[in-house]
Amino acid sequence: MRLHRLEITAFGPFGGSQRVDFDALSAAGLFLLHGPTGAGKTSVLDAVCYALYGSVPGARQSAQQNTLRSDHAAAATRTGVTLDLTVAGRRLEITRQPPWERPKKRGTGTTVDKAQTWLREYDARTGAWKDLSRSHQEVGEEITQLLGMSREQFCQVVLLPQGDFARFLRADAEARGKLLGRLFDTHRFAGVEKRLAERRRATEAQVREGDAALLADAHRMQQAAGDAMELPGLTPGEPGLAEAVLTAAAVARSTAREQLTVAHCRLTAAEAAQDTAARALDGVRELARLQGRFAQARERAAHLQERAGEHRAAQHRMERGRKAETVAPALELREAADAEHRRAAAAEARARALLPADFADAGPAGLAAAARRAAEELGGLESARRAERRLAALVTERADVDRQERADEDVLREAEGWLAGWEATRGALQARIEAAQDAAGQAEQLAARREPAQARLAAARTRDRLTGEADEARRRALDSAERATRAKDHWLDLKEQRLNGIAAELAAHLTDGEPCTVCGATEHPAPARKDAGHVGREAEERALAAHQDADEQRAGDERRLAAVREALAAATAEAGDTPTARLVEEAGELDRLLARARAGASALHAAQEELRAAEDERERRLAARRQAEVRAAARQTRRETLDRERTTLESELDRARGEAPSVAARAAQLERRAALLADAADAARAAETGAERLKDADGRLAEAAFRAGFETPRAAADALLDDAAHRQLQHRLDTWQAEDAAVRAVLAEPDTLAAAGRPAALPAAAEQAAADAVRRLREAASARDAAARRCAELDRLSARAATGVRRLAPLREEHDRVARLAALTAGTSADNERRMRLESYVLAARLEQVAAAATVRLQRMSSGRYTLVHSDDRAGRGRSGLGLHVVDAWTGRERDTATLSGGETFFASLALALGLADVVTDEAGGIRLDTLFIDEGFGSLDDQTLDEVLDVLDSLRERDRSVGIVSHVADLRRRVHAQLEVVKGRSGSAVRQRTAG
Repeated sequence: MRLHRLEITAFGPFGGSQRVDFDALSAAGLFLLHGPTGAGKTSVLDAVCYALYGSVPGARQSAQQNTLRSDHAAAATRTGVTLDLTVAGRRLEITRQPPWERPKKRGTGTTVDKAQTWLREYDARTGAWKDLSRSHQEVGEEITQLLGMSREQFCQVVLLPQGDFARFLRADAEARGKLLGRLFDTHRFAGVEKRLAERRRATEAQVREGDAALLADAHRMQQAAGDAMELPGLTPGEPGLAEAVLTAAAVARSTAREQLTVAHCRLTAAEAAQDTAARALDGVRELARLQGRFAQARERAAHLQERAGEHRAAQHRMERGRKAETVAPALELREAADAEHRRAAAAEARARALLPADFADAGPAGLAAAARRAAEELGGLESARRAERRLAALVTERADVDRQERADEDVLREAEGWLAGWEATRGALQARIEAAQDAAGQAEQLAARREPAQARLAAARTRDRLTGEADEARRRALDSAERATRAKDHWLDLKEQRLNGIAAELAAHLTDGEPCTVCGATEHPAPARKDAGHVGREAEERALAAHQDADEQRAGDERRLAAVREALAAATAEAGDTPTARLVEEAGELDRLLARARAGASALHAAQEELRAAEDERERRLAARRQAEVRAAARQTRRETLDRERTTLESELDRARGEAPSVAARAAQLERRAALLADAADAARAAETGAERLKDADGRLAEAAFRAGFETPRAAADALLDDAAHRQLQHRLDTWQAEDAAVRAVLAEPDTLAAAGRPAALPAAAEQAAADAVRRLREAASARDAAARRCAELDRLSARAATGVRRLAPLREEHDRVARLAALTAGTSADNERRMRLESYVLAARLEQVAAAATVRLQRMSSGRYTLVHSDDRAGRGRSGLGLHVVDAWTGRERDTATLSGGETFFASLALALGLADVVTDEAGGIRLDTLFIDEGFGSLDDQTLDEVLDVLDSLRERDRSVGIVSHVADLRRRVHAQLEVVKGRSGSAVRQRTAG
């Protein structure tokens, strides 16, 4: 990385714009950046860092937004930094502008402009700059990738800060490790340590979880085995737990199998004893059953003998019932005829009860003749019913005529009332139309006056604005003219000074043996020398360019002033001298009058529409009045016709109704009388028919009872059995016969007769013996089943435990391996003798490289006396690996760096910083760092050591490097010819550049 150019504007102590040409300073390889305290030497380095990374080094970053902008800068000047550099073979230009709180262009107050960033690249083929990006993030990523360093690394490697490496030289291992960790980005190794520790905890938790499950299975096996299993006294995670659990499980399974064998033998013996007891109990129970069966048969035979008389009576009753069944059809026929006769007589009585008293003795024929006469009279009332319906319709029509008459009277009355006010309504509407037409004419006149008034108002406002702009343009034109005059005077002064010293400038190009361009001589015994105030061609050209720029600015300002004055004259000509406030009032009054006139004119259409609607309404009212009058004349004729027809119908209906209230009521009376007479005639004929059938049924019943052997029909009816009595009696006979046959069969059985001759059986003792045998069998079976379940449960749990042990074996091996690695990288393992963490080990290797690189320069700075060495010794109770000692060649002893003097500490720190820069550069991918800065510390060196240090710094040019020394030591100004001086003043600091020539 090589810096070419730095431009600073309103940054830090620099109130204006400053430019630093690093190409000219770096030509000598070593240059000095000096100035009084507080002038801004470090701010130059801050500007370089800000251009690259968008932030400044160290503690100044915390107050960046408040400290970047110069307090000396003008309010209209924006803070900005531009850096031109070459990195990774690419010529880039970076411009950064932090957020800027500036005055508003319009109105009062301030506004904040956002931060800006530009990245450009120089194209050597076209000779032009090409824009790459304006994104903060993209520019930051591009620069970080090209440099290969973070801001912290850059500040430690390129901007070697005040006192930081002296503190690094004397720091303890922890502080030294923090700095090296940031520079070499070894946090990934700490991440490896953390990842291994997390993995160790995770595998340990998994192993503990598996061991807990194994112990849970062991507890279940202990519960299943009872006292036959002892658990190991181990906790989850302890070695040997799996083997102890599997061994105890094997012992428990063996014991359970032995117990199962014993239980099985006991069950076999119990089954044999139970079978013997069951057979003995069956024999005793069979003997007792046969003896009881014989005794019950004797008791049943005696009971049958006692019921023999009842059985013979039942047989006689069954015989009489069979004879009575032949008389049953005649009995049923007689009962049906009797029931039918009773129903017909009752119906006749009910029908006669509804008739008038003069029909009480009439027969069926007389009742039928009376019913026919009533029907004939009912047919004669049909014409009277039609007359009655017509009379009702006439009443409805007469009511409709009256209702229409009342409605027409309302229409006539309303029409007369509305038409009475027609003239007044029409006059009012005509007046509204005329007023709206007048308002429309007034609105046209006001609209014509409004447009010129608005134009004058706009011109007046433009006149007022241009008046202020003209004053501002006049002030700027005067300022630019004054600056152009000063720039021209400055250019003429420099030109005069250059002409006065042109001989020295020409002498600078003289070469022995070459002819002079003025006199042609080849010898130059006394060439003119440049004095301290000599002005070069470049300075004159810069002054000329500044003069031309100022003159162009002056001409532009004068052109803008003329344009503003021309526009002001045009606006004044149009607006006149009338004040803007007066024109605003006049325009507002015109707007109000125009709005009022337009509002009045807008009512014209509505008034015209209302007039047309009123005229339509008048025509409708007149037509309605004429139609009502015509309907009234027609109603009078219709009313007289309806009244005559009504009188005729009422006379006819009075004759047809008789004493009934209406024809319908009279018809209903006749219909009821005809129906009652017809019903009574039918009921009388049915009663006569039923009496004849009952008489015939009585004769048939008497004949049937005599043939069946019964004296009277009543006796036959009493002997007849219904279905329920017949089934009951037959069931009693069948039951007695079945019981008699069963008793005879039991008493004839040989086994029963033999058992009756033996002594009485006693089954209680046999039952007790059988119950005891069953109980012992059940207990033996339960014991055998429990032993079998115990064996099965122990086999299942043992198999699951064995599976868990096999599954945990790879995980346990992984945990052991990860735990050893985690302990080794964390420095807690016995194998790690120096207790070095992995990150410390990597940092120790880097520190050893830094010490080796620093020793090369330290030996030159100390005339071969001192050598930096890396030490792995532990400091107190801490971990080892980051120790740093110095070997004194004069004594041959190794001692702590804290014993070095102030000057020795400085050049040792400088050598360490340069060595660290080399190592970090190599670590960053070999990016060349062609420009370095060393900030302060040279005042602690004597002359000889200072010369040796400067020789070492000057030797950096062998690698095509340039080194900038930041110091206010006066002796360095004599030793280092290329200088960049920072001068402070009341209006801000400025830079002055002096090269070796």
